[in-house]
Amino acid sequence: MLRLEAGEEPATVCAELGLELTPARVKKLQAKYEAGGRQTAALLDGRFGHSQHVTSAIRAYLYKRRQAEPEISGPALAVEVERRFRVTVSVGHINHLLDEVALNRRTGRPRKKVAPAPEATPPAQANAGLFFPGGSEAGVGRDRDG
Repeated sequence: MLRLEAGEEPATVCAELGLELTPARVKKLQAKYEAGGRQTAALLDGRFGHSQHVTSAIRAYLYKRRQAEPEISGPALAVEVERRFRVTVSVGHINHLLDEVALNRRTGRPRKKVAPAPEATPPAQANAGLFFPGGSEAGVGRDRDG
């Protein structure tokens, strides 16, 4: 940024630094640098060049909304965020944000509540193993003598 302010050509600076920036992107970075107090930390967004749509205000709104109404769906929250903040956020990203703070609902349909079945196991009988000879006894196809 300092070299660009000194009057060097953006193409020359980008070529020397190994960056591929369009003139429009250079202007955005310069504006971001100025707005961030002329600090290089203002240029780092932590998303490898992808724009960041979900701000801390949107996160706080999502958290409050889900705590106030736990049954509200992700698509409904996406519509509310778009109306209120004029930012389009995917339902998957909203669910991811809510998962991070354990505010997300379980996916899929809720399980049906089934009454526990009465114990259907028959009682043990004293002669249950009478018809099944043990391993040491003669069986079909075996001879006792060996």
